[in-house]
Amino acid sequence: MAKKTKNMAAATAKVGETPLPPLEAVKLVQEIATAKFDETLEAHFRLGLDTRQADQQLRGTVALPNGSGKSVRVAVFAEGDAARAAVEAGAEIVGSDDLVADIQAGNIEFDATVATPDQMGKVGKLGKILGPRSLMPNPKLGTVTTDVAKAIKELKGGRVEYRADRYGIAHVIVGKLSFTPEQLAENYGAIYDEVVRMKPAAAKGKYVKNITLASTMGPGVPVDSSVNRNYTLPATAE
Repeated sequence: MAKKTKNMAAATAKVGETPLPPLEAVKLVQEIATAKFDETLEAHFRLGLDTRQADQQLRGTVALPNGSGKSVRVAVFAEGDAARAAVEAGAEIVGSDDLVADIQAGNIEFDATVATPDQMGKVGKLGKILGPRSLMPNPKLGTVTTDVAKAIKELKGGRVEYRADRYGIAHVIVGKLSFTPEQLAENYGAIYDEVVRMKPAAAKGKYVKNITLASTMGPGVPVDSSVNRNYTLPATAE
Protein backbone atom coordinates (compact mmCIF):
# COMPACT_ATOMS: atom_id res chain seq x y z
CA MET A 1 0.00 0.00 0.00
CA ALA A 2 1.36 3.41 -0.98
CA LYS A 3 2.40 5.64 1.89
CA LYS A 4 0.51 8.90 2.21
CA THR A 5 2.44 12.14 2.01
CA LYS A 6 2.28 14.53 4.95
CA ASN A 7 -0.01 16.86 3.01
CA MET A 8 -2.36 14.05 2.03
CA ALA A 9 -2.42 12.70 5.58
CA ALA A 10 -3.22 16.15 6.96
CA ALA A 11 -5.96 16.68 4.37
CA THR A 12 -7.48 13.26 5.01
CA ALA A 13 -7.56 13.96 8.74
CA LYS A 14 -9.88 16.92 8.11
CA VAL A 15 -12.40 14.79 6.23
CA GLY A 16 -15.04 13.15 8.39
CA GLU A 17 -17.29 10.23 7.59
CA THR A 18 -20.50 12.27 7.72
CA PRO A 19 -21.69 13.35 4.23
CA LEU A 20 -21.85 17.12 3.78
CA PRO A 21 -24.26 19.29 1.81
CA PRO A 22 -22.81 20.04 -1.66
CA LEU A 23 -21.67 23.61 -0.93
CA GLU A 24 -19.97 22.62 2.33
CA ALA A 25 -18.30 19.64 0.64
CA VAL A 26 -16.94 21.90 -2.10
CA LYS A 27 -15.58 24.36 0.46
CA LEU A 28 -13.82 21.57 2.33
CA VAL A 29 -12.22 20.25 -0.87
CA GLN A 30 -10.92 23.74 -1.60
CA GLU A 31 -9.69 24.19 1.96
CA ILE A 32 -7.62 21.00 2.04
CA ALA A 33 -6.17 21.35 -1.48
CA THR A 34 -2.38 21.75 -1.40
CA ALA A 35 -1.28 21.36 -5.03
CA LYS A 36 0.51 24.28 -6.64
CA PHE A 37 -1.65 24.13 -9.77
CA ASP A 38 -5.34 24.72 -10.39
CA GLU A 39 -6.74 21.28 -9.61
CA THR A 40 -9.82 19.82 -11.25
CA LEU A 41 -12.79 18.90 -9.07
CA GLU A 42 -14.51 15.62 -9.88
CA ALA A 43 -17.71 14.06 -8.61
CA HIS A 44 -17.84 10.29 -8.20
CA PHE A 45 -21.33 8.76 -8.13
CA ARG A 46 -21.55 5.17 -6.90
CA LEU A 47 -24.77 3.91 -8.44
CA GLY A 48 -26.94 0.84 -8.01
CA LEU A 49 -26.29 -0.34 -11.55
CA ASP A 50 -25.06 -3.61 -12.97
CA THR A 51 -23.44 -2.24 -16.11
CA ARG A 52 -22.85 -5.77 -17.39
CA GLN A 53 -26.54 -5.65 -18.31
CA ALA A 54 -27.38 -3.83 -21.53
CA ASP A 55 -30.44 -2.19 -19.97
CA GLN A 56 -28.46 -0.74 -17.05
CA GLN A 57 -25.98 1.34 -19.00
CA LEU A 58 -25.60 5.02 -18.14
CA ARG A 59 -23.89 7.44 -20.49
CA GLY A 60 -24.56 10.97 -21.60
CA THR A 61 -23.44 14.58 -21.46
CA VAL A 62 -24.41 17.55 -19.36
CA ALA A 63 -23.80 21.25 -19.89
CA LEU A 64 -22.22 22.84 -16.83
CA PRO A 65 -23.75 26.27 -16.14
CA ASN A 66 -20.35 27.72 -15.19
CA GLY A 67 -18.23 25.76 -17.64
CA SER A 68 -15.62 23.13 -16.86
CA GLY A 69 -12.60 25.43 -16.80
CA LYS A 70 -10.93 23.09 -19.26
CA SER A 71 -9.63 24.14 -22.66
CA VAL A 72 -11.11 21.67 -25.15
CA ARG A 73 -9.49 21.02 -28.53
CA VAL A 74 -12.10 19.85 -31.03
CA ALA A 75 -11.54 17.86 -34.22
CA VAL A 76 -14.37 17.84 -36.75
CA PHE A 77 -14.99 15.37 -39.56
CA ALA A 78 -16.80 17.39 -42.22
CA GLU A 79 -16.66 18.67 -45.78
CA GLY A 80 -18.04 21.66 -47.68
CA ASP A 81 -20.30 24.09 -45.85
CA ALA A 82 -20.15 22.05 -42.63
CA ALA A 83 -16.34 22.20 -42.66
CA ARG A 84 -16.43 25.97 -43.12
CA ALA A 85 -18.95 26.28 -40.27
CA ALA A 86 -16.67 24.21 -38.05
CA VAL A 87 -13.71 26.49 -38.76
CA GLU A 88 -15.81 29.57 -38.02
CA ALA A 89 -17.03 27.98 -34.77
CA GLY A 90 -13.45 27.57 -33.55
CA ALA A 91 -12.64 23.91 -34.21
CA GLU A 92 -8.89 23.32 -34.01
CA ILE A 93 -8.85 20.55 -36.62
CA VAL A 94 -11.23 20.08 -39.54
CA GLY A 95 -10.94 17.44 -42.23
CA SER A 96 -12.24 14.28 -43.82
CA ASP A 97 -10.08 11.62 -45.47
CA ASP A 98 -6.97 13.58 -44.52
CA LEU A 99 -8.03 13.71 -40.87
CA VAL A 100 -8.76 9.96 -40.87
CA ALA A 101 -5.28 9.28 -42.29
CA ASP A 102 -3.69 11.61 -39.75
CA ILE A 103 -5.33 9.77 -36.85
CA GLN A 104 -4.38 6.39 -38.28
CA ALA A 105 -0.80 7.66 -38.31
CA GLY A 106 -1.04 8.25 -34.56
CA ASN A 107 -1.66 11.98 -34.49
CA ILE A 108 -4.33 12.54 -31.86
CA GLU A 109 -4.01 16.17 -30.82
CA PHE A 110 -7.58 16.83 -29.70
CA ASP A 111 -9.87 16.25 -26.72
CA ALA A 112 -13.22 15.77 -28.47
CA THR A 113 -14.62 14.98 -31.90
CA VAL A 114 -17.66 15.98 -33.92
CA ALA A 115 -18.79 14.48 -37.23
CA THR A 116 -21.52 15.09 -39.73
CA PRO A 117 -23.64 11.97 -40.42
CA ASP A 118 -22.24 11.52 -43.94
CA GLN A 119 -18.72 11.17 -42.48
CA MET A 120 -19.45 8.28 -40.16
CA GLY A 121 -18.64 5.65 -42.79
CA LYS A 122 -15.08 6.99 -42.78
CA VAL A 123 -14.93 7.62 -39.04
CA GLY A 124 -16.02 4.02 -38.39
CA LYS A 125 -12.56 2.89 -39.50
CA LEU A 126 -11.16 4.64 -36.44
CA GLY A 127 -13.24 2.75 -33.88
CA LYS A 128 -10.32 0.78 -32.45
CA ILE A 129 -8.28 3.97 -32.09
CA LEU A 130 -10.85 6.48 -30.87
CA GLY A 131 -13.19 4.10 -29.03
CA PRO A 132 -10.86 3.16 -26.14
CA ARG A 133 -10.09 6.87 -25.69
CA SER A 134 -13.81 7.78 -25.57
CA LEU A 135 -13.26 10.02 -28.59
CA MET A 136 -15.66 8.45 -31.10
CA PRO A 137 -18.42 10.78 -32.29
CA ASN A 138 -21.74 9.52 -30.95
CA PRO A 139 -25.26 10.62 -31.96
CA LYS A 140 -26.50 9.96 -28.40
CA LEU A 141 -23.95 12.48 -27.14
CA GLY A 142 -24.83 15.05 -29.78
CA THR A 143 -21.48 14.77 -31.53
CA VAL A 144 -22.83 13.27 -34.75
CA THR A 145 -24.84 16.15 -36.14
CA THR A 146 -25.43 18.44 -39.10
CA ASP A 147 -25.19 21.43 -36.76
CA VAL A 148 -21.46 21.21 -36.09
CA ALA A 149 -21.25 24.80 -34.88
CA LYS A 150 -23.66 24.12 -32.03
CA ALA A 151 -21.82 20.96 -31.00
CA ILE A 152 -18.47 22.76 -31.00
CA LYS A 153 -19.88 25.62 -28.93
CA GLU A 154 -21.28 23.21 -26.34
CA LEU A 155 -18.04 21.23 -26.08
CA LYS A 156 -15.97 24.35 -25.64
CA GLY A 157 -18.54 25.94 -23.35
CA GLY A 158 -18.37 23.26 -20.68
CA ARG A 159 -20.34 20.21 -21.74
CA VAL A 160 -18.89 17.16 -20.00
CA GLU A 161 -19.49 13.46 -20.41
CA TYR A 162 -20.56 11.03 -17.71
CA ARG A 163 -20.49 7.26 -17.95
CA ALA A 164 -20.94 4.52 -15.37
CA ASP A 165 -17.94 2.18 -15.41
CA ARG A 166 -17.99 -1.58 -14.83
CA TYR A 167 -18.31 -0.97 -11.09
CA GLY A 168 -21.33 1.29 -11.52
CA ILE A 169 -19.36 4.42 -10.69
CA ALA A 170 -19.68 7.57 -12.80
CA HIS A 171 -16.74 9.98 -12.67
CA VAL A 172 -17.62 13.50 -13.83
CA ILE A 173 -15.65 16.75 -14.07
CA VAL A 174 -17.26 19.51 -12.02
CA GLY A 175 -14.83 22.38 -12.67
CA LYS A 176 -11.62 23.96 -11.41
CA LEU A 177 -10.88 24.67 -7.76
CA SER A 178 -10.28 28.32 -8.70
CA PHE A 179 -14.05 28.63 -9.29
CA THR A 180 -16.10 30.05 -6.45
CA PRO A 181 -17.74 27.49 -4.13
CA GLU A 182 -21.13 28.57 -5.44
CA GLN A 183 -20.11 28.03 -9.08
CA LEU A 184 -18.85 24.53 -8.32
CA ALA A 185 -21.93 23.67 -6.27
CA GLU A 186 -24.16 24.86 -9.11
CA ASN A 187 -22.22 22.71 -11.59
CA TYR A 188 -22.50 19.75 -9.21
CA GLY A 189 -26.26 20.30 -9.03
CA ALA A 190 -26.58 20.19 -12.81
CA ILE A 191 -24.68 16.89 -12.87
CA TYR A 192 -26.70 15.40 -10.01
CA ASP A 193 -29.99 16.33 -11.67
CA GLU A 194 -28.88 14.81 -14.98
CA VAL A 195 -27.61 11.55 -13.46
CA VAL A 196 -30.89 11.12 -11.57
CA ARG A 197 -32.98 12.07 -14.62
CA MET A 198 -31.20 9.47 -16.75
CA LYS A 199 -31.69 6.60 -14.30
CA PRO A 200 -32.13 3.39 -16.34
CA ALA A 201 -35.63 1.93 -16.00
CA ALA A 202 -34.12 -1.48 -15.20
CA ALA A 203 -32.13 -0.19 -12.21
CA LYS A 204 -33.06 -2.02 -9.01
CA GLY A 205 -32.81 -0.99 -5.36
CA LYS A 206 -31.22 2.27 -4.23
CA TYR A 207 -29.98 4.17 -7.26
CA VAL A 208 -27.56 6.76 -5.83
CA LYS A 209 -25.64 4.87 -3.15
CA ASN A 210 -23.07 7.53 -2.33
CA ILE A 211 -21.29 10.52 -3.82
CA THR A 212 -17.77 11.80 -3.29
CA LEU A 213 -16.12 15.04 -4.36
CA ALA A 214 -12.36 15.08 -4.81
CA SER A 215 -9.71 17.29 -6.36
CA THR A 216 -6.94 15.97 -8.60
CA MET A 217 -4.51 15.46 -5.72
CA GLY A 218 -6.84 15.43 -2.73
CA PRO A 219 -8.84 12.90 -0.72
CA GLY A 220 -12.52 12.27 -1.33
CA VAL A 221 -15.12 14.25 0.62
CA PRO A 222 -18.49 12.52 1.08
CA VAL A 223 -21.55 14.41 -0.16
CA ASP A 224 -25.08 14.11 1.17
CA SER A 225 -26.84 12.39 -1.74
CA SER A 226 -30.28 13.24 -0.33
CA VAL A 227 -29.79 16.95 -1.16
CA ASN A 228 -31.58 17.40 -4.48
CA ARG A 229 -32.21 21.16 -4.57
CA ASN A 230 -30.73 24.47 -3.37
CA TYR A 231 -27.26 23.16 -4.12
CA THR A 232 -25.62 26.58 -3.67
CA LEU A 233 -27.12 27.30 -0.27
CA PRO A 234 -25.43 26.62 3.09
CA ALA A 235 -26.98 23.85 5.17
CA THR A 236 -28.55 26.37 7.56
CA ALA A 237 -30.31 28.09 4.68
CA GLU A 238 -32.47 25.09 3.79
